[in-house]
Amino acid sequence: MSIEELARANVRALTPYQSARRLGGNGDVWLNANEFPTAVPFGLTQQTLNRYPECQPKAVIDNYAAYAGVKPEQVLVSRGADEGIELLIRAFCEPGQDAVLYCPPTYGMYTVSAETFGVELRKVPVRDDWQLDLQGIADNLDGVKVVFVCSPNNPTGQLINPQDLRALLEMTQGKALVVADEAYIEFCPQASLAGWLTDYPHLVVLRTLSKAFALAGLRCGFTLANKEVIDLLMKVIAPYPLSTPVADIAAQALSPQGITAMRERVAQILDERQYLVSQLRNIACVEQVFDSETNYILARFTASSAVFKSLWDQGIILRDQNKQPSLSGCLRITVGTREESQRVIDALNAEKV
Repeated sequence: MSIEELARANVRALTPYQSARRLGGNGDVWLNANEFPTAVPFGLTQQTLNRYPECQPKAVIDNYAAYAGVKPEQVLVSRGADEGIELLIRAFCEPGQDAVLYCPPTYGMYTVSAETFGVELRKVPVRDDWQLDLQGIADNLDGVKVVFVCSPNNPTGQLINPQDLRALLEMTQGKALVVADEAYIEFCPQASLAGWLTDYPHLVVLRTLSKAFALAGLRCGFTLANKEVIDLLMKVIAPYPLSTPVADIAAQALSPQGITAMRERVAQILDERQYLVSQLRNIACVEQVFDSETNYILARFTASSAVFKSLWDQGIILRDQNKQPSLSGCLRITVGTREESQRVIDALNAEKV
């Protein structure tokens, strides 16, 4: 029996998530992973690397709870929000029996995580306006244990209507968890559902330090939920999910000074986003620029594949979204520095249409 044959059948058939780094490229303008464009300096203060770290570092948990406006017992920290996705499926879904539901076009790791654990996928595509198809969700809830909703949604950039989210929470009570992925919520904090946890015991909120906190390389994410959910996740999480240096830097980033700095970065990105949007709307090969509540912009292009390759060849790496449902002709552009935005604008203006 070959090594391939020894593997689980669902893993053999699995298409892995194509992260920005897996896709490669030889660029000097990286606008394909929704990262903050410049590095933020931190100094390590903890030197006890001979000891295992706390499973849930108190300083990190307390600081994030204070920031998010929840109780410490409602917070779990993990290796990125991606681990939070996996923990939820592992804790709540029986392989070969239960299902997760999500609404494409959206973040690809919901699919990969479910398929990895042998859990059925239910896809209910969004409507033409990229809002939830509530009737379609209701028709497909039988056997579903976890519903993933990304708001603001990646890659489309828009918020899900709050009244639809409340309707979804009402229809799933006693049936399934609703997981609101808020990876980009710092760019529109008024839209967070964290304040709804008191009303909905089956609500879960995913957060990250990768975007507005400028710490994508740290791999630190958070799951916010009621204590009953957190206690179950603690049964399946790894013994030491955060290394000591990660916990050290995360605690610093979540200090009052760190949060002030984050909000200054958000203001900078919002200014740059406005500039980039205004310029894109005057470029001949750009057919449509969609509204965004995030640190990236989705736009539809004439001959998008040729545009994508042309910029790629010039070292400007964007994210092609053509294969996502309803996103034909679309490219996603991370909001970078003014210099990076200008490189994109100049390159697009030079395109022949």
